[in-house]
Amino acid sequence: MEIVIPDDVLISLKLPRKELEKELKLELAVILYQRGALSLGKAAKLAGITKRKFLEELAKRGIPRHYTEKELEEDLEFARS
Repeated sequence: MEIVIPDDVLISLKLPRKELEKELKLELAVILYQRGALSLGKAAKLAGITKRKFLEELAKRGIPRHYTEKELEEDLEFARS
């Protein structure tokens, strides 16, 4: 899939040209995660960063993590081992 962004919009972004794709992917990943459209892992993958870095980004923005009961059970099991 390809998303076309008009040149005038790209020019008006106040980001270095080298960072545009990375920043836009991060923004999209954060928004889709926040809306519940993507899981943490898939959002991190879209953003091109680790889950840990993605969690740090969410915390920086004040976005709560979607934490399911299954994830809690997995974390508890990991802590016990």
